[in-house]
Amino acid sequence: MNLTQLTSQIILMFILMLVGLMINKLGFMHAQTSTDLTNILLYVVSPCLIIKAFEQTFSANRLQMLGRVIMAIVVIYAVMILITQLAFKHVSDVNLRRIMRYGSVYSNAGFMGIPLTSSLFGATGVFYAVASLAAFNIFSWTHGITLFTGKQGSRRDNFKQIVLNPNIIAIIAGLILFITSFKLPTIANSAVTYVSAINTPLSMIVIGNSLADVKLNRETLDKRLWWVLLLRNLIFPYLAIVVLQLMGITGIPLYTTVLMAACPVAGIVVLFTLKVHGNPGPAVALMSISTILSVVTIPLVFALASLH
Repeated sequence: MNLTQLTSQIILMFILMLVGLMINKLGFMHAQTSTDLTNILLYVVSPCLIIKAFEQTFSANRLQMLGRVIMAIVVIYAVMILITQLAFKHVSDVNLRRIMRYGSVYSNAGFMGIPLTSSLFGATGVFYAVASLAAFNIFSWTHGITLFTGKQGSRRDNFKQIVLNPNIIAIIAGLILFITSFKLPTIANSAVTYVSAINTPLSMIVIGNSLADVKLNRETLDKRLWWVLLLRNLIFPYLAIVVLQLMGITGIPLYTTVLMAACPVAGIVVLFTLKVHGNPGPAVALMSISTILSVVTIPLVFALASLH
């Protein structure tokens, strides 16, 4: 992996975020506009990108490698969840404890990971990255939401969130396309390609817009959040490197999975906090600082990967 290329791509991403921040400051994007664009990204653009990645000639070796990546990711999640359960059990503030646990485990794989993967590794990278995206959605809507709602959460509703998630549907549809080697009609393929192309710039602009309204103060920036940043931005991505290499996964499958794991705190931590009427300040601060730090920590993680 070329670290110079990776760093340049991350810097480009942050420039696009700055465009989003500038758009916000100029008053060109309001809260409803940001929400609408987020929905377009989640429900239309990202699924198109996934389907595009799977539209290729069937390869048994590639499918087998995808299966190994999925197994590795399940192991990584299990270890992360265990560590955070033990590490933060003595945090007395319930709101802060659940934010710390969720923020440590779940990365911004969809909004930041997929665009980075697509830019660096193309369709092949996205093909393997969907394993991380699927795992994120499954774990987030089972373990993740339980951190906030406890036993109050409806299993039926959470199951529906997983099954009806457009990215999960796109992964299933993509796997069918891949296994059957079916090719979309030319016009449909062109439409999917055009829609997929806006994923990277639009994702970064939306993230930049969300960072524009962040206000950091003593109330939102609890010093214990630095432990979360250490886990999310450095230690857990390194854990991913170790697990993947122990399972014999190398090359693009390793790099894409590590890239998804090295992404900053997932923005959904804010939504889950609001869902249970908690104070969203620490969640917003955590997500924002983690995102800013990732411009340094992601290349650092890949430097560590190259040493193994």
